[in-house]
Amino acid sequence: MSVKIDIVRVDIPEGTNVIIGQSHFIKTVEDLYETLASSSPHIRFGIAFCEASGKRLIRWDGNDEELIKIAQQTAQRIGAGHTFVIYIKNGFPINVLNRIKNVEEVVRIFAATANPLQVLVAETDQGRGVIGVVDGYTPLGIEAEADIKERK
Repeated sequence: MSVKIDIVRVDIPEGTNVIIGQSHFIKTVEDLYETLASSSPHIRFGIAFCEASGKRLIRWDGNDEELIKIAQQTAQRIGAGHTFVIYIKNGFPINVLNRIKNVEEVVRIFAATANPLQVLVAETDQGRGVIGVVDGYTPLGIEAEADIKERK
């Protein structure tokens, strides 16, 4: 038995954020839709979910065709069972993240970002699973007092 690790680059269009997580049930798509739609009348989003059994389809929903399409494409490239991908605009992850975490099917969140993002995917003879993410870049140093004042 062996494992192969793939690095999947996630495209994040200007003005959008992506949330990638894992859940455990086909109803995830409907519940995430309701959670996002009820969070703000202005938020635009696309959701895609990789079904892990049965038909093993990429289930999808949303209220923005462009974001739905990119969520589908990203979910297909990741290709890991029970993984979901949400793209949002006119809102930020901080506005919806706790509500998403409280969706009963959601098991974990891997990333919520607008930074350059890579998803590390392990592949075995059974399938693929997300083992982590690379969110943004490596730090260049430790903040100084001036940086702290600027941050606050």
